[in-house]
Amino acid sequence: MSDTATPDLERTIEVRNPADGRLVGKVPEESAASVAATVRELRLQQAEWEALGVAGRAKWLRRFQDWLVDHSARLTDLIQAETGKTRFDAEIEVPAAIDLVKYWARNAQSFLADERPAPHSPIGLGKRLVQTFRPYPVVGIITPWNLPLLNPCFDAFAALAAGAAVLIKPSEVTPLCAQELAKGWAEIGAPPVFRVLTGGGDTGSAVVDTVDFVQFTGSTRTGRAIAVACGQRLIPYSLELGGKDPAIVLADVDVERAAAGILYGGLFNSGQVCISVERVYVEAPVYDRFVQSLVAQVAALRQGADDRRFAFDIGAMATAAQRDIVTGQVADAVAKGARILTGGKATGAGTFFEPTVLVDVDHSMLCLTEETFGPLIPIIRVAGEDEAVRLANDSVYGLSATVWTADRRRGERLARRLEVGAVNINDAFANLVNFALPMGGWKDSGIGARWGGAAGIRKYCRTQAITVPRGPELPREPLWYPASRWRSRVVTTLMRVVDARGRRKLPFAVRRNQL
Repeated sequence: MSDTATPDLERTIEVRNPADGRLVGKVPEESAASVAATVRELRLQQAEWEALGVAGRAKWLRRFQDWLVDHSARLTDLIQAETGKTRFDAEIEVPAAIDLVKYWARNAQSFLADERPAPHSPIGLGKRLVQTFRPYPVVGIITPWNLPLLNPCFDAFAALAAGAAVLIKPSEVTPLCAQELAKGWAEIGAPPVFRVLTGGGDTGSAVVDTVDFVQFTGSTRTGRAIAVACGQRLIPYSLELGGKDPAIVLADVDVERAAAGILYGGLFNSGQVCISVERVYVEAPVYDRFVQSLVAQVAALRQGADDRRFAFDIGAMATAAQRDIVTGQVADAVAKGARILTGGKATGAGTFFEPTVLVDVDHSMLCLTEETFGPLIPIIRVAGEDEAVRLANDSVYGLSATVWTADRRRGERLARRLEVGAVNINDAFANLVNFALPMGGWKDSGIGARWGGAAGIRKYCRTQAITVPRGPELPREPLWYPASRWRSRVVTTLMRVVDARGRRKLPFAVRRNQL
C-alpha cells in the first residue's frame, strides 16, 4: 500500500459489548504506511530509552505501576465493557499487571547485568570474557482478545525494561484497553517508546513486516504464518499459540476440591484462556463421584451480565464466532454418542453459552482434539494413570496441564511424563502468576516462552560477546602472520597438553605422530 492511500486512515472499527451489543467505542484501522511511520519514530526514540540504563527505565516502570493502581477501577470497567465478562473475572487483570510491572522493575538490573564467564581452557586465561545484553530496537507485540489489558502487559513490560521500544497491535475485537495503556504511558510523561496501533489482520501483518522482534499470542494457524514471515526477514519471534490442556484426576484425590479446581480452570473467563482445562481424564474408582460433584457445581453457577455487582460467575463469550465454535463442538460430540449432563447450548442472549459438561466422549470428537476456547468440560473415564498419560499426550497441543492427587510426589512424577510446557499440581493457572517460571508451549502450542526469570527479559535482547586482554600484551600474538613453524608448534603442543587425555598429552607423542 502506498503512503498516499488515505482511505484506510479514515476507516474505523466499532467495538461492542458482546453481552448486549452496546457500542462502547471506535478505533481506527491503521494502514501499513502508518505502521511503518510509527516504527520509524520508535527507532529514533529507542536509543535514548536504552541510554537511560536499567535503573532509569525502572523508574518509569514504577511510575506506570502507580498509574495502574490509581486507574484500576476505570480500567476494569473498560475490560468488562469490551469483553462482556463478569466483574469477578475482570477484576484480576489490573492487579496482575501491577504485580508484573513491579517484578520487572525490581529484577531487571540483576537480570541484565553483564556476565563474565570463565574461560573454558587455561589457554584462554589471557582474556577477560564479557557477555552483554542489548535490546532489539523495536519489539512488536500482537495480542488476542481474551485478556485485553493483561495480554499487552504480559510482554510489553519486559521489553521496555530491556530497553526496547514497543509497538502493540491488539485484537480488533478488544482494542480499547491497550489504547488506555498507551494513554497512561503518555500521561506520566514517559519517553515516547510505547505505542499502540489498532486494526485487523493487515495491520498485524504490517507490524510483522517492520519490527525487529515479534511476540505473538493467538491461534496456531496465524502463528505459523507469522513464523514464515519472520523467517523470510531473518528476525526472531516468540509464539504462544493454541492449547488443549488436559487434567488428570487420580483416585486418591479430594473429589470435591478437584471438581472445584477443574471447574475454575475450565470456566474462568467463559473458558477463554489459553491454559483453560479443556479435557479431563478421571481414574475409574472416583469417576462417578467426580462427575456428580462437577455437574452439581457447574449447574449452580450464575451466568449473566453485571457491572460492579459481582452478581454472576460466568459472562459472555467475546465473539459470536467463538460461541459458534463451541456450539459446533457440542453438536459434533452428541452426534457421535456423547451425553450433555448440564448446559449444552447458547442462551439466545448476546454471545452467552451455557457452562457445559459432556461425558461418554472419546478422541474421535472435536471437543477432545481441537481447541475449544469456551465453557465446555468433556470428561473421560480411564483405568489408571498410564492410560491417562497416554490420552493426555495424544494431542498436537502441549501448552500446560493439571494433575490432581493426594500424593504430591506421585503428582510430580506424573507431571514429568506429560508433553506440555507447564504442569500445575492440585491447582489451575498457578504457572500464570509465577513469573520466575517460564510459560511456553510444546508441539503446536508455540515456540519460545515468556517470563522464566532472567530469560523472560533477555529474550528481547541480542547477546554480545566482548574479549578484553588481561595483563601486558605481546608485540605480536603467537598465531599472527608471518607463518612460523616454531610458533605453530608451541601453540599446538600446548593445546595438546591441555586437551588430550593420558599418554597422548606427552610432547614425544606429538613428534612420533609427525614422523
